[in-house]
Amino acid sequence: METESPKIAIWWSNASFFLATHVFAVWGALYWRPIHAVPTQSLVLALLVWQLADFGITIGYHRLYSHRAFRAKFAVRVVLAALGSAGFQGSIKWWCLRHRLHHRFTDDPVHDPYAATKGLFYSHMGWIFYKPTYERMELVDREDLDSDPVVRFQHKYYVPLAFFFGFILPTLLGATWGDPSGAFVWGGLVARLAIWHCTFLVNSLAHWDGLQPYSDEDTSRGNFVLALLTGGEGSHNFHSFPHDWRSGPHPLNWDPSKWIIGILHRFGLVYGLRSVRDEDLKEAMQYMHFKDTHGVPPPQTEAPWDKQIWDLPQAHEYIQSKPGRCVVVIDDYFVDVSTYLGEHPGGATLLRKYSVRPEKDLIEASWAFDGGLNNHSRSARKRMREFRIAQFKH
Repeated sequence: METESPKIAIWWSNASFFLATHVFAVWGALYWRPIHAVPTQSLVLALLVWQLADFGITIGYHRLYSHRAFRAKFAVRVVLAALGSAGFQGSIKWWCLRHRLHHRFTDDPVHDPYAATKGLFYSHMGWIFYKPTYERMELVDREDLDSDPVVRFQHKYYVPLAFFFGFILPTLLGATWGDPSGAFVWGGLVARLAIWHCTFLVNSLAHWDGLQPYSDEDTSRGNFVLALLTGGEGSHNFHSFPHDWRSGPHPLNWDPSKWIIGILHRFGLVYGLRSVRDEDLKEAMQYMHFKDTHGVPPPQTEAPWDKQIWDLPQAHEYIQSKPGRCVVVIDDYFVDVSTYLGEHPGGATLLRKYSVRPEKDLIEASWAFDGGLNNHSRSARKRMREFRIAQFKH
């Protein structure tokens, strides 16, 4: 007897708002307040709303909060939260948790919220119409989000904030030049569609068309046209290094979000900018160049382990002699990740959860590292091997 597949529930409230916004935006732009009937100020407002809300998503939601690629002063976080609210893509917390889940299980048709492997339409906007059943969402770290007062406030009052910054404020601004209805249509509705679909293109088109100079382990690609539409998020294959504050390492990569972060950093408003190591970037590019040229990956040989071999008591002795150390067990090796805690894209708390401690039972991190919590990249695995200190003798 065959087991019936669970029915996927339609997310009626989400779908209704999404579709209604499209209908009213098209009707408003074609019939109520067509482009030739509105003053230039309203059209400029639409462009500004689109771009500013887009930066709220790319700089705030994505690079600052989802990937902790840099840190920001309170005032900057408040501004980014307001701009992100105007994007109508959910609260910071809602957006970031799903994006972190996406990175942990990229392209997985079950656990990736907008998996490109489920089709172009689904990854672009099809996922919006279904109530989510994220089986592994509880595994995603959220401590940093819950501890940020800006995130907590915006999450609690997200709906009124989104309506105010997304619809009411553009209308009020339009009233100052005598065109509240035109500002509502173009700065509220039409700009909303631009923000939505340009962001969604990163989930869809950026996984379907473009170059892969850094990694081919998932479907992410680099696309210059997409960079123009998304505030610089088009070099999506570089996102193989998700903790980097840039979307492309070269100064000429089109990335206005990177330029804005750089300016804010110069004025001391953001700090702690994180970048991929030059040697990791160079190695990734050489690997892909060899593979593209020869059609096969370069030979990968791992030298036999000729260093220390410890049992668990010896590991405990090492840890007790170095207070504060964080040592985990991955694939039968003791790995000292103490110096990596601040760099780990998943946060230090997750690593410490699996740390070896004399006073607690051993919880190996192999399951988590090898796909249980994250599908780690080849580059991440290479980095992990650098931190090995001893082989585990059971």
